[in-house]
Amino acid sequence: MADYIYLLENRLSLPQRNALNHIREVARAKGVTVFLTGGAVRDLTSGSPVRDLDVSVQGNALKLKKDLEKTGATIDGEHEPSQTLFLRYPGSVRLEISSTRTETFPKPGKPVYTPANILEDLRRRDFTVNAMAISLNDGSYGLLMDPLNGVADIEARQINLVSNYGFIEDPARMIRATRLSARLGWQMEEKTAARYKTGKDEGYISALSTFAKGYELEEIIHEEDPLRVLKALDHEGWMKELFPAWTPAKANAHALDDLRDKLGALQMQGIYPDTSAAHFILMTAKLAPKDVVNLKKAFVRQGFVNEVKNLETQTKEFTKRFTGKEAATPSATWKLLHSANPDAVLWLSHTGKGAAIQNKFKNFFGVWQEAKNKVPNVLMQEMRIVPSLPIYRELVDRMVFELMDGKLQTPEEQKAWLEPHSPPPPPAPVHIRRPRMAKKSEPKKRVKKEKVVAPVAEGVAPEAVAVPVAAKGKAAKVAPVKPEKIAAVKQAAKKPEPVKKAVAKAVPAKKAAKVVAKKKPAPVKKKPVKVAKKPAKKAAPAKKKPVAKKAAKKPAKKKR
Repeated sequence: MADYIYLLENRLSLPQRNALNHIREVARAKGVTVFLTGGAVRDLTSGSPVRDLDVSVQGNALKLKKDLEKTGATIDGEHEPSQTLFLRYPGSVRLEISSTRTETFPKPGKPVYTPANILEDLRRRDFTVNAMAISLNDGSYGLLMDPLNGVADIEARQINLVSNYGFIEDPARMIRATRLSARLGWQMEEKTAARYKTGKDEGYISALSTFAKGYELEEIIHEEDPLRVLKALDHEGWMKELFPAWTPAKANAHALDDLRDKLGALQMQGIYPDTSAAHFILMTAKLAPKDVVNLKKAFVRQGFVNEVKNLETQTKEFTKRFTGKEAATPSATWKLLHSANPDAVLWLSHTGKGAAIQNKFKNFFGVWQEAKNKVPNVLMQEMRIVPSLPIYRELVDRMVFELMDGKLQTPEEQKAWLEPHSPPPPPAPVHIRRPRMAKKSEPKKRVKKEKVVAPVAEGVAPEAVAVPVAAKGKAAKVAPVKPEKIAAVKQAAKKPEPVKKAVAKAVPAKKAAKVVAKKKPAPVKKKPVKVAKKPAKKAAPAKKKPVAKKAAKKPAKKKR
């Protein structure tokens, strides 16, 4: 199942989406439900271009007329019996909005309309591929309703009648079947084809109403390839019933081919004109003026007749701007072509005479496009001008226009032009050193450590300085001894103090505890020691007697 929310957002053009949003807002304000129906749903599902929009509301569509005009819609026509409005929105959007209804046919070609819900409306339609709807309402937006399994017929590329009596009730459906077959290349389903042949042989077309004739005549003009459709209808004999004077021979086939080429070139540049008015002029190029007037009168959308009339006037006004000072430079011409009426641009590209006009269009379609390839993307990256910048898209467009006008041809000029827009360099990254994680390795086997007695200074107990010995094949790790500790040990050895005190001073208690051997020595029986009642006092150090200074010898007196 297709994702119709995605199709609505991506397959429709921006003007078409805007038009649907306006209708949704009006329907919400009026409290009516709204659905996209008919050919638009068929084209979205099949992947065909969506040429126009059909919208159905559960309520009287004619009461929405004023509200729709406030949203920018132009009323091209209306059909009161079926409560249908024909609208046109900016951007060449043709839209038809009608009330949901049922149809009964007391007589062929003369329907009686009755208000109904959306499902009943779908079941009264012509073909299953047109009997589908997509909800445009909040809460169910994008929901597909397909009560007659039209998706299956779309996949089979076939046209299947909804009702067995469809061609008898409304003969216009035979014309519609021929038009859809010519446009899409689909075939009629077997039973539908048999009923079509019966209706053609028995002359059902004689019951065709005047409204249906005008509607089907105008639909030919709105086709993407109107000449092919006109040929198909003429081949089936339907043009004799619709408008006998209008035949494929009355069209300018060569001009239609050139118009199609110009249309494709403009679409490649992002300009999307509506070809309907231009099609009418070329499709009736060899038709008598009187017949052209009568054909216009037969159209249901009289607003479209005004579009045909205004096309020549709008093109003349655009020609003055296109050849004047407003389009003196390539960039100015480019901007003018994208801002002007697309229909007038198309018609001037087809009908414009003179080297000045044709050369500008030739450059627009080809030469000026090369400016986009000259944008210095590498230089912009080096200057930190990247797509994430808010002004990036605008900056690129401005630079393309400069290049289009022959400016900024050297790297130095480009760099100087980009310099004011180059953001400052980012601050230097701050590196935070993380502690290294110990590598996981195989568990080491426990090795028994042995004691070894290191040589110590004289008078120091050997067990006080025992150090561990490494396992076989591995070097023993001996902690370096500080010089002050060595000096302390030597000093203690000189003093006549007990050995234990000297060791205690030399080696701290904590370190001495670490070097205790794992195996405890066997207990030794100590002999009782007789202790004197009074401890002997330490002999006080003998005081040194002051040495008397020898008196200086007096010189002996000389005897006389």
